[in-house]
Amino acid sequence: MTAQRAIRGQVAYHDGRAAEDRIERHYRDTGHSLVNRRWRGRSGEIDLVMRLGDEVIFVEVKKARDFDRAAERLQPRQIGRLQNAALEFLAGEPRGMDTDMRFDVALVNGHGGFRIVENALAYA
Repeated sequence: MTAQRAIRGQVAYHDGRAAEDRIERHYRDTGHSLVNRRWRGRSGEIDLVMRLGDEVIFVEVKKARDFDRAAERLQPRQIGRLQNAALEFLAGEPRGMDTDMRFDVALVNGHGGFRIVENALAYA
């Protein structure tokens, strides 16, 4: 790996973390509580797991130069991994699969603006 490639990887990692921080703050400001950040199961990782009352919200954060490019980064294979990871997470909840839940996708642009698509994976 070249030094330049390593630097780009570090920048992308930190940009992603900053985007997650921004989205987490938004959810907290709107009354949600953080359950877990970068929760990892055997099937994959979920960026943010939030809770509002009894509902669990799985949030996938995608950052790119603009909203369209951010949305394009969520591919069908990743959607499957997210859904399987969510099933693993729900297995540890008191109500299991009867837990109220949804998948949100947070799109973050290069200027720090964001759009939350609630229940986004219901249509995937």
